[in-house]
Amino acid sequence: MKTPRRALAVLAATTVASVGLAAPAVAGPKGRCSTEPTAPTTLPRLSAEKLSAAIANLPNDEVTGALVQIRGSAGCWQGTSGVADLRTGRPVPQDGRFRIGSMTKTFTAVVALQLVADGELDLDRSVQHYLPGYLPADYPTITVRQVLTYTSGINGKGVPHKDPDWFFAHRYDHWEPGSQLDLTKPLAFPPGTKQRYGNADYILAGLLIEKVTGRSWEREVTNRIIRPLGLTGTTAPSDDRRIHGPHARGYEAVETAEGTRWVDITEANPSLQWSAASIVSTAADLDKFIVELFSGRLVPAAQLELMFSVPAVPVYDGDDDPTNDQPATHSAGLMAIPLGPLTLWGKSGDRPGYNNGMGATKDLSRRLVYSVNTIHMGGEMPAAAQRIIGASFS
Repeated sequence: MKTPRRALAVLAATTVASVGLAAPAVAGPKGRCSTEPTAPTTLPRLSAEKLSAAIANLPNDEVTGALVQIRGSAGCWQGTSGVADLRTGRPVPQDGRFRIGSMTKTFTAVVALQLVADGELDLDRSVQHYLPGYLPADYPTITVRQVLTYTSGINGKGVPHKDPDWFFAHRYDHWEPGSQLDLTKPLAFPPGTKQRYGNADYILAGLLIEKVTGRSWEREVTNRIIRPLGLTGTTAPSDDRRIHGPHARGYEAVETAEGTRWVDITEANPSLQWSAASIVSTAADLDKFIVELFSGRLVPAAQLELMFSVPAVPVYDGDDDPTNDQPATHSAGLMAIPLGPLTLWGKSGDRPGYNNGMGATKDLSRRLVYSVNTIHMGGEMPAAAQRIIGASFS
């Protein structure tokens, strides 16, 4: 691991000067993408003006760039704004690749549920059955279903991976699969009684996939999803720290004695996130993935239902007071997203420099994929992302 002195050297070597660049929002080719519906719909009509305004005037004090893609019979739009490279002012490419973060969990859930359909995994059999001796002997039974729905109570290591100082010191570290889990602690709650969203369950899911197939998680995702669907801009990169192909670079704004500097944080070893948050993809690939998934062509109906079923348990909040409990919102690999009268299904994800989301109506008549390049890792959802979602569905 890098020492703090080495981390400062890396910081100095990857810092770029503050620049005052602003690029207008650029919509995609009108001939191939119209906001007009191609079938009857009750969804709000898309407004090119609202969507362009949602990503206008970038870079700003939260993000350097954005890309948006909307597809479906209720209308189509795509556009970009801001800059992909602060040194050159190169615009954000519509086909740019980005670190999708926790949207990786949807891919992992699909692989696991395919294995359930194939009879290699059983939702109601225990992790202890598939990984004998891996969990502490005093842990209660944890089922595969509980792992996929974040209701196992398993703990991850408390790594501050979205803290800039920690990130600068450890961005190139390699993590072995499973080393992200903390099995020295008791479970946070009895399995199946609460939901706690996080990476730990999906790291465990990756271990289950590797155990029953005898092959790496990366290979299973590639062979079962990426290659059959022709997702040419998508990779499960293992230890590869780079993003290959067209992409917007990620930055972190750092205050120095000379003022704000933007540190290029595009390159990082994704093994810490592994089967929970490591994939690199594109808007077009993620849209194709959603269509194939929701249409039942990736997972059979019996298993797909688990992806559209949120467990009837409260969110774990660390206390035993039921009066402040909130209901669970995550299913196996997806989450229910209420937007006024609509319920979308999809997933968000972020990594330092990248904040992203994919969501769709269940009938696929409107599908959104977006990525914005944040300059403050670990912060709240940037206003640009909120504007994109609002302009897409209201």
